[in-house]
Order: sequence, then C-alpha cells, then structure tokens
Amino acid sequence: MRSQRGLSLAALSELTGISKSTLSRLEVGQRRPSLELLLPIVRAYRIPLDELIGGPEVADPRIRPTPRRVDGSVVLALTRQPSPLHTFKTIIPPERNTPDLCSHDGYEWLYVVSGRLRLVLADQDIVLEAGEAAEFDTRLPHWFGSTGAGAVEVLNILGPQGERIHMRVKPENSATGE
Repeated sequence: MRSQRGLSLAALSELTGISKSTLSRLEVGQRRPSLELLLPIVRAYRIPLDELIGGPEVADPRIRPTPRRVDGSVVLALTRQPSPLHTFKTIIPPERNTPDLCSHDGYEWLYVVSGRLRLVLADQDIVLEAGEAAEFDTRLPHWFGSTGAGAVEVLNILGPQGERIHMRVKPENSATGE
C-alpha cells in the first residue's frame, strides 16, 4: 500500500511516528503488527483497519425468511436466533375472523401494516387500522384476526415464551360471569 501511494519509508515514518526499521520489518513480515502500530498507519492512509489487515467480509445482513402457514395465516420470522425478542410479519386471511381466545406467558406488540385487525383482549373487542399499534400482556385471554373485510398484514414482536401458546382458554361468558 505504501508503494502504491508513492510513499517512502521515511515519509510514512514521519506521518506515523513509527521508526523506518519497524515499518520495514512489518512490511516483510519479520514483526507482528500490534494495534498500537496499526492505528497510526491506518490514520496516515485514511483507511479502515479492516482494509489494511484484510479483515473478514461483513456477513450479508438480509434475512431470507421461509414462510410458514399457521392457522391459515402466513408467518415470516424477521429475527434470527438467538434474540431476546422475536419479530414476525403475519399475513392473516379474511377467513380468520372467528375469535378463539388463548393466553400464555409473555408480552406482545402488534403493528398493523395494512388492512383492519380485530383484537379481542379479555372483555375488549377493538379494531385497529393500518398504522395503529397495540401492546398487551399475553397472560390475558386474547385473539387477533381479520375483521372479515380483507387480509391483514401485521408485525408482531414478542418474547421467546410468547412464541408458544401454553394454555387455551374459553372466552368468559359475560352474562353469567363465568
């Protein structure tokens, strides 16, 4: 790199404060580079350290999820394991519109990307529009699905225990209080 930039050992020594003999030994592999030697060199060359030492390529950050079908919905995992929170994109068909309440340990956040989401949470029955969000303790009996007027796209964020449904519950009968 020094030669490519037309620098002499003396010029690089002056820029870095490292002796010419040390620079020469680094170049021919007679001296192991330390961080205290590499940092002045990368500053002089104005390059990232990875470029000088030939660091590994950064892994591709894209997630290529494999869709799964769950209760008629298409679910795409958007986070890699292990992670303290798990994010999913769920596409709920219009046919999934009959509440079947459940509860389990955890906490959930929902964000409606498109469509209208019906959220039944304990004794509340709420419709969320695109751009609206909800958060709730999943130990409360809950269900979410389409209003029946079309498909719904939802982003779900939940803890690892929220991925599993531990206990199925029946909705409370409001007339009898059971």
